[in-house]
Amino acid sequence: MATFSVQAQPTDAASWTELARTVEAAGFDALFAADHPGSCASPFVALAAAAAVTSRLGLGSYVSNAGVREPILLAADVATLDVVSGGRARLGVGAGHTPAEWRAVGRERPDVAGRVRRCVEVAEAVRALLAGDEVTVDTGDLTTYAARLDRPRPVQDRIPLTVGASNSTLLRWAARHADVVGLAGFGRTLPDGHQHTVRWRADQIEAQLAHVAAGAAGRETPPVLEALVQHVAVTDDAEAAAAGTAAAGTAAETGLTPAEVLATPFVLAGTPDEIVSAVAGHRRRWGVTRFVVRAGAVDALAPLLPRLAGKELDFEHTRK
Repeated sequence: MATFSVQAQPTDAASWTELARTVEAAGFDALFAADHPGSCASPFVALAAAAAVTSRLGLGSYVSNAGVREPILLAADVATLDVVSGGRARLGVGAGHTPAEWRAVGRERPDVAGRVRRCVEVAEAVRALLAGDEVTVDTGDLTTYAARLDRPRPVQDRIPLTVGASNSTLLRWAARHADVVGLAGFGRTLPDGHQHTVRWRADQIEAQLAHVAAGAAGRETPPVLEALVQHVAVTDDAEAAAAGTAAAGTAAETGLTPAEVLATPFVLAGTPDEIVSAVAGHRRRWGVTRFVVRAGAVDALAPLLPRLAGKELDFEHTRK
């Protein structure tokens, strides 16, 4: 099966709650909210509003910047969301990339190694707090003393953890400890602090998956692989859609051909049959079984969800 979720940001109450209802009714697995303090809505406030108008939809930040989030506050937000949603919260974390977010809390963005160390320490601390443990950490990257999450206690015994990563060290850690490894296809952060180059070439994807495989070695149940889809186009001319993506923005710097763009799990373009076939192909080739799309793709993909989640993919898998 292929599972699809939606990442979105609220701009007003009516459209946000309507989106939540639509996403749930269409059969998407979860609604995720971005977490960039100062440039988008507070994810947990938005997700609590979505919880109030849904009953089955998973809900989580995608993903929280561990560099500027303190473990006790993040744990309290996630636990509260789990309570008000009746046990539907997801925990999503990443190392963060936007320098302005560090400066806004009085810090300078560390180097990559420092960001990864803090992300791991925050993820471990939040998980321990959600489990009911007392947490003390005193390193150069994180400080917290005798933290406990006495109330509220989450509904779920164990809230699923997604780690968004492209760094080799973080990919290995996520593969050992997370439920879901989120692949975004991001390369270096550009000077604006928000945009990225992309790592969409086959050899780059294979290199990331090699780190995941190494980290997951010995796990009885390996993590699920999830791709953040940057572009969706239901069209009779997939090559033209892919050519536009290849020529646009940071993707142009990779020199990818349209065929190479269509081979990545970060772009879904083509007729309904071609998209269904591509999703089956991404599962076969990369092991990706979960996809997160932007809100703008909901209407186009909703009619395809039964096929994307159904027996046709199983048939494709066994046939090939």
